[in-house]
Amino acid sequence: MGITRLRRKARHKKRGLTPDIRHQTPQKSRSEVAMYSSWSVVFSLLGSLCLSTVLAVRYDPNWASLDSRPLPAWYDDSKIGIFLHWGVFSVPSYLDEWFWWQWQGSKNTRAVDFMTKNYKPDFTYGDFAADFTAEFYDPSRWANIFKASGAKYVVLTSKHHEGFTNWPSKYSWNWNAMDVGPNRDLVGELANAIRSKTDIHFGVYHSLFEWFNPLYLQDVKNNYTTQDFVATKTLPELYELVNTYKPDVVWSDGDWMVDDTYWNATHFLAWLYNDSPVKDTVVVNDRWGKNIRCHHGGFWNCDDRFVPGKLVNHKWENSMTLDKYSWGFRRDAQLSDIYSMDEFIALLVRTISLGGNLLVNVGPTKYGVISPIYEERLTQMGRWLEVNGEAIYGTRPWKYQNDTANSDVWYTSKKDNNGTVVYAIALKWPTGSTLKLGAPSVTPQTRISLVGYSGSPFSFTSLGSQGVSITIPPIPFNKIPCQWGWTFKLENLNQ
Repeated sequence: MGITRLRRKARHKKRGLTPDIRHQTPQKSRSEVAMYSSWSVVFSLLGSLCLSTVLAVRYDPNWASLDSRPLPAWYDDSKIGIFLHWGVFSVPSYLDEWFWWQWQGSKNTRAVDFMTKNYKPDFTYGDFAADFTAEFYDPSRWANIFKASGAKYVVLTSKHHEGFTNWPSKYSWNWNAMDVGPNRDLVGELANAIRSKTDIHFGVYHSLFEWFNPLYLQDVKNNYTTQDFVATKTLPELYELVNTYKPDVVWSDGDWMVDDTYWNATHFLAWLYNDSPVKDTVVVNDRWGKNIRCHHGGFWNCDDRFVPGKLVNHKWENSMTLDKYSWGFRRDAQLSDIYSMDEFIALLVRTISLGGNLLVNVGPTKYGVISPIYEERLTQMGRWLEVNGEAIYGTRPWKYQNDTANSDVWYTSKKDNNGTVVYAIALKWPTGSTLKLGAPSVTPQTRISLVGYSGSPFSFTSLGSQGVSITIPPIPFNKIPCQWGWTFKLENLNQ
């Protein structure tokens, strides 16, 4: 060891800087550091690529693969949606939204007589389109109505079986809302209002077929061995709708006369799930062919006003309409034709208890207004949900749906940090001072309260291994939390 090195070592020792060679990390050269950093980037990229490969599931155009896609969670948690049937049929607003078919397809006597008495002989259905004016259509007001209703998703008719598109489709020349009638993009305006003013999911209804489209009728004449209508009309419209408006719901209809292979449905859905701009959030129903309903699809609605009456092992939806006899607006509807709130809440509760979603339809007028009676029903639903929403949103069916002793009581349930909370929704207020339930099994730790009521929890008496008698205290009228469907919250039950 030379003199210079000895002196340097002595100075380090004096300053307490002598390195401990037993724990010293060898210093890397700049080239080594650069190489190390490069390999770190490579390994990071490879890891990300592998992770992406695992996460990026691809779905094949067959039902086995498509049905394996998990339903996006937002849909099951939402529970309540609004359906809107609006189109040229809103102009005659007579009988129902099938008016064109009833007039010139099935030759319904009432439809034929209506046209004979009120319109000139050479009047065509297409002439109605000029009167589909939508001059009072205010999408922001609609969005506010839907927000106040408590609904979590909205489905607007983009095209019904008449073929008229409520958006400026390049596949429906001169038979769309921009070229004739409103001269507006009805779909786009509502989509923008919903997204800017609410947290509601926006969706579209679309009819696969059109009653009197010559291309479709030629395919029918060819016994569906040709698909000219599907290739040039149906599928281009669907791709256009999804790419333009990015709906979270694609609600298909008009499928029932032929199998799904004619509609080329699986190829569209594979694109929708794999490559579309809404591939991670979109949900679809089961109306993709006469052989598909209640068998395949994201959620099932099987038929209009579908309620299975029991639990099924697939998510389903009850699409119903506040006017019991029409999905479109009817000028001659009577008050008795409209669901009362007692009827409506009973249907809502039953649907959710059995594991379904409720899609509530209203038909706007030709001039773009949601009639006061329908606005009132939606507002009343919203007020009810403000109180009872915890028993609806995000819930799951309990082991009992309808009470075993009281048929006017329906159950839902929800997990929390302490276990399962059960909600018993009574459609009729108890006539006496007690409410007897046959299904719950109570424990000394059980707590029972009335949702929306600020008073103390209710006392109760066990009826044995199963069943409970709840004591209802005197509650002032102005303290009753709602007018219909009262929710009793049962915590710490014997599960």
